[in-house]
Amino acid sequence: MSQHIRPATPGDAGAIARVKVASWRAAFRGLMPEPHLAGLDVAAIRAAWDRVLGATDWPRSGVLVLERDGAITGYSHFYPTDDADDDPSSVGMIGSLYTLPRAWGSGAGKALMTRAVETLTEAGYAEASLWVLVGNRRARAFYEGQGWREDGGRDEDRSDGFLVSKLRYRRPLG
Repeated sequence: MSQHIRPATPGDAGAIARVKVASWRAAFRGLMPEPHLAGLDVAAIRAAWDRVLGATDWPRSGVLVLERDGAITGYSHFYPTDDADDDPSSVGMIGSLYTLPRAWGSGAGKALMTRAVETLTEAGYAEASLWVLVGNRRARAFYEGQGWREDGGRDEDRSDGFLVSKLRYRRPLG
């Protein structure tokens, strides 16, 4: 099995959308309402990724994709923090890091996280942060195993019409 991580291109939007939908449906079962997960629309998500991929500022912001045997299996999106209590010139945020469920436990996520952290470091950020659902124990254990720690940041998000409680994790770079 060959594996390669590279910056995403605009042509990757559809594959990224498919990874997001498959990952969310598996990872967030029981953490988000089933009708919301069932209603995730690959076409709408692809359109959003078309916009994101057209507005990157590499290496300060961008999307990395992980390919296995020529197929996109995971991705990570990073950018300057948008948290009001952080400085976007020194804190980069990993806004998403997902792999297809069949790749869980295979090292794909670890490889993608390692490359995302390297890219944020190369971009000159001193720290990185990310948000994780409070109840997502699997993801929290993964992040903690990669050197991330809770920093006390909390968020109660109702933007999708239901409550999602999140914790912020942080790690130094460099």
